[in-house]
Amino acid sequence: MPVTNSPSVTSRWRALGEGEVAAAEIDALGTRVRVVVWPSDRLESAALAVGRELHRLDKEASRFRDDSEISRLHAQGGGLYFISEGLAEVIGVALAAARFTDGLVDPTVGGNLVELGYDRDFAAMATDAPSDGPAPGPAPGYHSVSLEGRLLRLPPGVLLDIGATAKGLGADRAALAALAGGGDRGGVLVSLGGDITVAGEPPIGGWPIGVGDSADASSGPGSQIVRLAAGAVATSSTTTRQWRRAGQTVHHIIDPRTGLPANGPWRTATVVAATCAEANAASTAAIVGGTDAVSWLRDTGLPARLVTADGAVHRFGAWPEADGGIVTAPSRRMSAPVPTLLRSSR
Repeated sequence: MPVTNSPSVTSRWRALGEGEVAAAEIDALGTRVRVVVWPSDRLESAALAVGRELHRLDKEASRFRDDSEISRLHAQGGGLYFISEGLAEVIGVALAAARFTDGLVDPTVGGNLVELGYDRDFAAMATDAPSDGPAPGPAPGYHSVSLEGRLLRLPPGVLLDIGATAKGLGADRAALAALAGGGDRGGVLVSLGGDITVAGEPPIGGWPIGVGDSADASSGPGSQIVRLAAGAVATSSTTTRQWRRAGQTVHHIIDPRTGLPANGPWRTATVVAATCAEANAASTAAIVGGTDAVSWLRDTGLPARLVTADGAVHRFGAWPEADGGIVTAPSRRMSAPVPTLLRSSR
Protein backbone atom coordinates (compact mmCIF):
# COMPACT_ATOMS: atom_id res chain seq x y z
CA MET A 1 0.00 0.00 0.00
CA PRO A 2 1.44 3.41 -0.88
CA VAL A 3 1.40 6.02 1.85
CA THR A 4 2.71 8.83 -0.36
CA ASN A 5 0.33 11.54 -1.43
CA SER A 6 1.09 15.05 -0.14
CA PRO A 7 4.84 15.75 -0.48
CA SER A 8 4.67 17.92 2.63
CA VAL A 9 3.45 15.15 4.91
CA THR A 10 3.16 11.58 3.74
CA SER A 11 6.04 11.25 1.29
CA ARG A 12 8.45 10.88 4.22
CA TRP A 13 6.52 8.07 5.91
CA ARG A 14 7.98 4.56 5.58
CA ALA A 15 5.43 1.84 4.99
CA LEU A 16 6.12 -1.18 7.20
CA GLY A 17 3.91 -3.69 5.42
CA GLU A 18 0.27 -4.23 4.67
CA GLY A 19 -2.54 -6.62 5.35
CA GLU A 20 -5.55 -6.32 7.62
CA VAL A 21 -3.33 -4.23 9.91
CA ALA A 22 -0.95 -1.72 8.28
CA ALA A 23 1.74 0.53 9.70
CA ALA A 24 4.05 3.39 8.74
CA GLU A 25 6.71 5.35 10.60
CA ILE A 26 8.62 8.60 10.41
CA ASP A 27 11.30 10.41 12.40
CA ALA A 28 9.79 13.59 13.86
CA LEU A 29 9.97 15.68 17.04
CA GLY A 30 13.36 14.14 17.75
CA THR A 31 11.94 10.64 18.03
CA ARG A 32 10.53 7.71 16.05
CA VAL A 33 6.82 8.04 15.30
CA ARG A 34 4.71 5.06 14.28
CA VAL A 35 1.08 4.82 13.26
CA VAL A 36 -0.71 1.45 13.00
CA VAL A 37 -4.27 1.09 11.71
CA TRP A 38 -6.89 -1.40 10.80
CA PRO A 39 -8.44 -1.81 8.31
CA SER A 40 -5.33 -1.17 6.25
CA ASP A 41 -6.94 1.16 3.72
CA ARG A 42 -7.01 3.87 6.40
CA LEU A 43 -3.23 4.12 6.66
CA GLU A 44 -2.70 7.02 4.26
CA SER A 45 -5.37 9.25 5.79
CA ALA A 46 -4.19 8.35 9.29
CA ALA A 47 -0.57 9.22 8.44
CA LEU A 48 -1.68 12.58 7.03
CA ALA A 49 -3.67 13.35 10.18
CA VAL A 50 -0.80 12.35 12.49
CA GLY A 51 1.66 14.44 10.47
CA ARG A 52 -0.55 17.51 10.76
CA GLU A 53 -0.91 17.10 14.52
CA LEU A 54 2.82 16.68 15.06
CA HIS A 55 3.60 19.75 12.97
CA ARG A 56 1.06 21.76 14.96
CA LEU A 57 2.53 20.60 18.27
CA ASP A 58 6.07 21.40 17.14
CA LYS A 59 5.07 24.93 16.16
CA GLU A 60 3.31 25.44 19.49
CA ALA A 61 5.60 23.91 22.07
CA SER A 62 9.12 23.12 20.83
CA ARG A 63 11.78 25.04 22.74
CA PHE A 64 14.28 24.04 20.02
CA ARG A 65 12.56 26.08 17.29
CA ASP A 66 13.09 29.84 17.29
CA ASP A 67 9.77 30.28 15.50
CA SER A 68 7.66 28.21 17.90
CA GLU A 69 5.10 29.99 20.03
CA ILE A 70 6.76 28.94 23.29
CA SER A 71 10.19 30.15 22.08
CA ARG A 72 8.74 33.54 21.14
CA LEU A 73 7.29 33.86 24.65
CA HIS A 74 10.63 32.98 26.21
CA ALA A 75 12.38 35.57 24.02
CA GLN A 76 10.05 38.30 25.32
CA GLY A 77 10.75 37.50 28.97
CA GLY A 78 8.19 37.42 31.75
CA GLY A 79 4.78 38.94 31.42
CA LEU A 80 1.12 38.39 30.73
CA TYR A 81 0.35 36.80 27.38
CA PHE A 82 -2.76 35.86 25.41
CA ILE A 83 -1.73 32.58 23.81
CA SER A 84 -3.23 30.24 21.23
CA GLU A 85 -5.80 27.65 22.19
CA GLY A 86 -3.35 24.88 21.25
CA LEU A 87 -0.51 26.14 23.45
CA ALA A 88 -2.97 26.81 26.27
CA GLU A 89 -3.98 23.16 26.05
CA VAL A 90 -0.34 22.03 26.15
CA ILE A 91 0.58 24.23 29.12
CA GLY A 92 -2.68 23.35 30.87
CA VAL A 93 -1.82 19.66 30.65
CA ALA A 94 1.72 20.35 31.95
CA LEU A 95 0.36 22.24 34.96
CA ALA A 96 -2.23 19.52 35.58
CA ALA A 97 0.59 16.95 35.56
CA ALA A 98 2.45 19.02 38.15
CA ARG A 99 -0.59 19.09 40.43
CA PHE A 100 -1.28 15.39 39.85
CA THR A 101 2.29 14.41 40.82
CA ASP A 102 2.66 16.88 43.70
CA GLY A 103 5.33 18.73 41.76
CA LEU A 104 7.52 15.76 40.85
CA VAL A 105 6.82 16.63 37.22
CA ASP A 106 7.24 20.38 36.80
CA PRO A 107 7.29 22.42 33.55
CA THR A 108 9.56 25.12 35.03
CA VAL A 109 12.70 22.95 34.71
CA GLY A 110 13.53 24.44 31.30
CA GLY A 111 16.29 26.63 32.72
CA ASN A 112 17.81 23.66 34.54
CA LEU A 113 18.01 21.67 31.30
CA VAL A 114 19.64 24.60 29.52
CA GLU A 115 22.22 24.90 32.30
CA LEU A 116 22.96 21.20 31.87
CA GLY A 117 23.53 21.69 28.14
CA TYR A 118 20.20 20.45 26.76
CA ASP A 119 19.52 23.65 24.83
CA ARG A 120 19.00 22.21 21.35
CA ASP A 121 17.59 19.16 19.62
CA PHE A 122 19.16 16.10 21.22
CA ALA A 123 20.68 14.86 17.95
CA ALA A 124 22.60 18.16 17.61
CA MET A 125 24.08 18.17 21.12
CA ALA A 126 27.79 17.88 21.77
CA THR A 127 28.92 14.57 23.24
CA ASP A 128 30.53 16.48 26.10
CA ALA A 129 30.78 20.13 27.03
CA PRO A 130 32.31 22.06 29.90
CA SER A 131 30.05 23.64 32.47
CA ASP A 132 30.30 27.41 32.09
CA GLY A 133 28.01 28.41 34.91
CA PRO A 134 26.96 27.60 38.47
CA ALA A 135 25.40 24.26 39.29
CA PRO A 136 21.63 24.22 38.71
CA GLY A 137 19.43 24.91 41.70
CA PRO A 138 15.80 23.96 42.40
CA ALA A 139 13.33 24.79 39.65
CA PRO A 140 11.20 27.94 40.14
CA GLY A 141 8.14 25.74 40.65
CA TYR A 142 4.89 25.37 38.75
CA HIS A 143 3.05 27.55 41.29
CA SER A 144 4.92 30.52 39.82
CA VAL A 145 3.05 30.09 36.52
CA SER A 146 -0.65 30.83 36.11
CA LEU A 147 -2.99 30.00 33.26
CA GLU A 148 -6.61 31.14 33.05
CA GLY A 149 -8.17 30.10 29.78
CA ARG A 150 -5.73 31.48 27.20
CA LEU A 151 -4.19 34.05 29.53
CA LEU A 152 -0.71 32.98 30.65
CA ARG A 153 1.34 34.73 33.32
CA LEU A 154 5.01 33.78 33.06
CA PRO A 155 7.53 35.14 35.61
CA PRO A 156 10.75 36.74 34.30
CA GLY A 157 13.54 34.23 33.74
CA VAL A 158 11.29 31.15 33.86
CA LEU A 159 11.77 28.79 30.89
CA LEU A 160 9.10 26.17 30.37
CA ASP A 161 10.07 22.69 29.27
CA ILE A 162 6.86 20.89 28.37
CA GLY A 163 8.38 18.31 26.08
CA ALA A 164 7.50 15.27 28.19
CA THR A 165 3.82 15.95 28.80
CA ALA A 166 3.54 17.51 25.34
CA LYS A 167 4.73 14.23 23.81
CA GLY A 168 2.03 12.37 25.69
CA LEU A 169 -0.59 14.91 24.65
CA GLY A 170 0.74 14.69 21.10
CA ALA A 171 0.11 10.95 21.03
CA ASP A 172 -3.42 11.54 22.34
CA ARG A 173 -4.12 14.28 19.80
CA ALA A 174 -2.64 12.30 16.92
CA ALA A 175 -4.59 9.12 17.71
CA LEU A 176 -7.88 11.03 17.86
CA ALA A 177 -7.07 12.84 14.63
CA ALA A 178 -6.13 9.60 12.88
CA LEU A 179 -9.35 7.96 14.02
CA ALA A 180 -11.61 10.86 13.02
CA GLY A 181 -13.40 10.51 9.72
CA GLY A 182 -12.53 6.85 9.37
CA GLY A 183 -16.03 5.45 9.75
CA ASP A 184 -17.51 3.30 12.50
CA ARG A 185 -15.13 0.35 12.12
CA GLY A 186 -11.46 0.07 12.87
CA GLY A 187 -8.83 1.36 15.23
CA VAL A 188 -5.51 3.13 15.44
CA LEU A 189 -2.32 3.04 17.49
CA VAL A 190 0.05 6.01 17.58
CA SER A 191 3.50 5.74 19.15
CA LEU A 192 5.74 8.76 19.79
CA GLY A 193 9.05 7.24 20.81
CA GLY A 194 7.25 4.50 22.74
CA ASP A 195 4.59 6.72 24.31
CA ILE A 196 1.50 5.07 22.90
CA THR A 197 -2.19 5.91 22.60
CA VAL A 198 -4.77 3.55 21.12
CA ALA A 199 -8.20 4.62 19.94
CA GLY A 200 -11.23 3.07 18.32
CA GLU A 201 -11.83 -0.66 18.09
CA PRO A 202 -8.76 -2.76 18.97
CA PRO A 203 -7.73 -5.96 17.18
CA ILE A 204 -8.99 -9.15 18.77
CA GLY A 205 -7.15 -9.59 22.07
CA GLY A 206 -5.96 -5.98 22.16
CA TRP A 207 -2.98 -4.17 20.68
CA PRO A 208 0.33 -5.96 21.44
CA ILE A 209 2.75 -3.53 23.12
CA GLY A 210 6.44 -4.24 23.68
CA VAL A 211 7.79 -2.96 27.00
CA GLY A 212 11.46 -2.94 27.99
CA ASP A 213 14.70 -0.99 28.34
CA SER A 214 16.13 -1.30 24.84
CA ALA A 215 15.32 0.59 21.64
CA ASP A 216 13.53 -2.57 20.48
CA ALA A 217 11.39 -3.04 23.57
CA SER A 218 9.84 -6.24 22.25
CA SER A 219 13.10 -8.21 22.21
CA GLY A 220 15.64 -6.66 24.59
CA PRO A 221 16.69 -8.06 27.98
CA GLY A 222 13.82 -8.06 30.45
CA SER A 223 11.31 -7.19 27.76
CA GLN A 224 7.63 -8.06 27.95
CA ILE A 225 4.65 -8.00 25.62
CA VAL A 226 1.34 -6.79 27.05
CA ARG A 227 -1.98 -6.22 25.33
CA LEU A 228 -3.90 -2.96 25.53
CA ALA A 229 -7.47 -2.53 24.30
CA ALA A 230 -7.96 1.13 25.24
CA GLY A 231 -6.09 4.02 26.79
CA ALA A 232 -2.36 4.62 26.71
CA VAL A 233 1.03 3.49 27.93
CA ALA A 234 4.16 5.60 28.48
CA THR A 235 7.73 4.76 29.42
CA SER A 236 10.26 7.09 31.03
CA SER A 237 13.90 6.06 31.25
CA THR A 238 17.19 7.52 32.42
CA THR A 239 19.06 5.46 29.80
CA THR A 240 17.71 6.83 26.52
CA ARG A 241 18.75 10.51 26.51
CA GLN A 242 22.13 10.76 28.17
CA TRP A 243 25.01 13.12 27.51
CA ARG A 244 28.09 14.31 29.31
CA ARG A 245 28.48 17.66 31.04
CA ALA A 246 31.85 18.65 32.50
CA GLY A 247 32.87 14.99 32.37
CA GLN A 248 29.75 13.74 34.17
CA THR A 249 27.00 11.61 32.62
CA VAL A 250 23.63 13.33 32.93
CA HIS A 251 20.14 12.66 31.57
CA HIS A 252 16.97 14.56 30.73
CA ILE A 253 14.67 13.65 33.64
CA ILE A 254 15.10 16.49 36.12
CA ASP A 255 14.17 16.43 39.79
CA PRO A 256 12.56 19.88 40.28
CA ARG A 257 13.52 19.83 43.95
CA THR A 258 17.24 19.86 43.14
CA GLY A 259 17.40 21.01 39.52
CA LEU A 260 19.62 17.99 38.78
CA PRO A 261 18.96 14.72 36.94
CA ALA A 262 16.88 12.33 39.03
CA ASN A 263 19.05 9.91 40.99
CA GLY A 264 16.64 7.26 42.20
CA PRO A 265 16.63 3.46 41.98
CA TRP A 266 14.54 3.17 38.79
CA ARG A 267 16.14 3.30 35.35
CA THR A 268 12.83 2.67 33.58
CA ALA A 269 9.19 3.23 34.53
CA THR A 270 6.21 2.21 32.40
CA VAL A 271 2.65 3.17 33.32
CA VAL A 272 -0.77 2.55 31.76
CA ALA A 273 -3.44 5.24 32.07
CA ALA A 274 -6.54 6.59 30.36
CA THR A 275 -4.49 9.11 28.34
CA CYS A 276 -0.87 9.22 27.27
CA ALA A 277 -0.42 12.62 28.92
CA GLU A 278 -1.42 11.04 32.24
CA ALA A 279 0.68 7.92 31.69
CA ASN A 280 3.70 10.07 30.83
CA ALA A 281 3.26 12.22 33.92
CA ALA A 282 3.03 9.13 36.14
CA SER A 283 6.03 7.35 34.61
CA THR A 284 8.18 10.49 34.93
CA ALA A 285 7.03 11.00 38.52
CA ALA A 286 8.04 7.42 39.32
CA ILE A 287 11.59 8.06 38.07
CA VAL A 288 11.87 11.35 39.99
CA GLY A 289 10.17 10.13 43.16
CA GLY A 290 12.19 6.93 43.46
CA THR A 291 11.11 4.62 46.26
CA ASP A 292 8.74 7.28 47.60
CA ALA A 293 6.79 7.07 44.33
CA VAL A 294 5.74 3.48 44.99
CA SER A 295 3.05 4.41 47.50
CA TRP A 296 1.89 7.23 45.21
CA LEU A 297 1.53 4.80 42.30
CA ARG A 298 -0.41 2.38 44.49
CA ASP A 299 -2.72 5.19 45.58
CA THR A 300 -3.46 6.14 41.97
CA GLY A 301 -4.27 2.56 41.04
CA LEU A 302 -2.34 2.89 37.77
CA PRO A 303 -0.74 -0.33 36.49
CA ALA A 304 3.04 0.16 36.47
CA ARG A 305 6.25 -1.71 35.73
CA LEU A 306 9.47 -0.35 37.25
CA VAL A 307 12.97 -1.60 36.48
CA THR A 308 15.94 -1.02 38.82
CA ALA A 309 19.48 -0.18 37.73
CA ASP A 310 20.45 -3.86 37.99
CA GLY A 311 17.51 -4.99 35.84
CA ALA A 312 15.12 -6.24 38.56
CA VAL A 313 11.47 -5.81 37.49
CA HIS A 314 8.77 -4.67 39.93
CA ARG A 315 5.09 -4.71 38.98
CA PHE A 316 2.37 -2.65 40.64
CA GLY A 317 -1.38 -2.47 40.39
CA ALA A 318 -2.92 -4.67 37.73
CA TRP A 319 0.24 -5.00 35.65
CA PRO A 320 0.27 -8.59 34.30
CA GLU A 321 3.11 -10.94 35.14
CA ALA A 322 2.62 -13.21 32.14
CA ASP A 323 3.91 -12.30 28.70
CA GLY A 324 0.98 -11.35 26.48
CA GLY A 325 -1.24 -10.49 29.44
CA ILE A 326 -3.96 -7.88 29.13
CA VAL A 327 -3.47 -4.57 30.96
CA THR A 328 -6.48 -2.33 31.51
CA ALA A 329 -6.32 1.44 31.78
CA PRO A 330 -8.26 2.81 34.78
CA SER A 331 -10.53 5.81 34.42
CA ARG A 332 -8.88 9.24 34.27
CA ARG A 333 -6.94 10.11 37.41
CA MET A 334 -5.37 13.39 36.28
CA SER A 335 -7.60 16.42 36.02
CA ALA A 336 -6.45 17.99 32.77
CA PRO A 337 -7.91 19.77 29.75
CA VAL A 338 -9.69 17.39 27.39
CA PRO A 339 -7.98 17.36 23.95
CA THR A 340 -9.76 19.68 21.53
CA LEU A 341 -10.67 16.91 19.08
CA LEU A 342 -12.28 14.90 21.86
CA ARG A 343 -14.30 17.90 23.05
CA SER A 344 -15.56 18.61 19.55
CA SER A 345 -16.55 14.98 18.97
CA ARG A 346 -18.87 14.84 21.94
